[in-house]
Amino acid sequence: MPFPAQGVLPFPASAPQGRPVPARPAPGRSAASGRPAPAARPTTLLCLDIETVPDAELVPADWPADKFPKPAWHRVVAVSYARARIVTDPATSLETYVVEHCRSGGEATWGEERLLRGFWRLFDAGAHRLVTWNGRSFDVPVLQLRAFVHGIPASAWYRRGDRWSGYSARYSQEYHADLLELLSAHGASTRMGLDEMATAMGLPGKAGEHGSIVGHHIAEGDIERVRNYCECDVLNTLGLYIRWSYLCGQSDEAGHDASMRSLVDYLRREGVQRPHLKAFLDRWAASARPAPMHVARGGRATEPAAR
Repeated sequence: MPFPAQGVLPFPASAPQGRPVPARPAPGRSAASGRPAPAARPTTLLCLDIETVPDAELVPADWPADKFPKPAWHRVVAVSYARARIVTDPATSLETYVVEHCRSGGEATWGEERLLRGFWRLFDAGAHRLVTWNGRSFDVPVLQLRAFVHGIPASAWYRRGDRWSGYSARYSQEYHADLLELLSAHGASTRMGLDEMATAMGLPGKAGEHGSIVGHHIAEGDIERVRNYCECDVLNTLGLYIRWSYLCGQSDEAGHDASMRSLVDYLRREGVQRPHLKAFLDRWAASARPAPMHVARGGRATEPAAR
């Protein structure tokens, strides 16, 4: 099935009505034997970022303006993600990532409830390894609690995996890799910001933008700028994850560089029609950091800038 227009998240439609629903085995049980079923390994990376504004109806009147609202008090205005296929070498179990797309959810006119319903349907429909930056503390709790507020199910989050590895297992990265936690040893060392870690590696980082200006752009009606900004955060996160996978031995030198080439190729193709992706690639290719793209041959940014 062809993908929809670029920049639009292919949220699946609701399940058809009137069809009989087959009986399901108990959670974690095989339908054939009733024995515990093995947990299916994720087959895709889903690098996720959201943008929010305070929900004025929930934030108390005496809440300090400079104090960050609690998760349930955030209204979701953008959901962006990059998806990459996980290719696992059967002989070594090493991984390579093939970038498929980077998009923002739905249309610019969609409200929060529609964005949330679409996201959780998409999440339920795939076998994803979620990749975030501070997603365990912010993005995921917001998506869960706002789904709770709207009466939207998020069952895949809670039912997949096993007792040792699942989306809620903090110290396992098989289902959810929160890079802020992984790169700080779960808080044992100083936590870096996304922009700080991305620019240290040689990725473009936030390039002068910041999440604090999202509310201003929303008030001005410039939702597309917010969506573009969110997509660039997702791309920074994906680049950092590819490097993390190499660092921890989940990928090797060849797999790392092939994954980076896949990301560069995607940005070059899409940048023709989406200027913010071209700008991202141009800034990345111009980096003077030691290994901004590749780890072979010294890691220089050997890919030409997008034209």
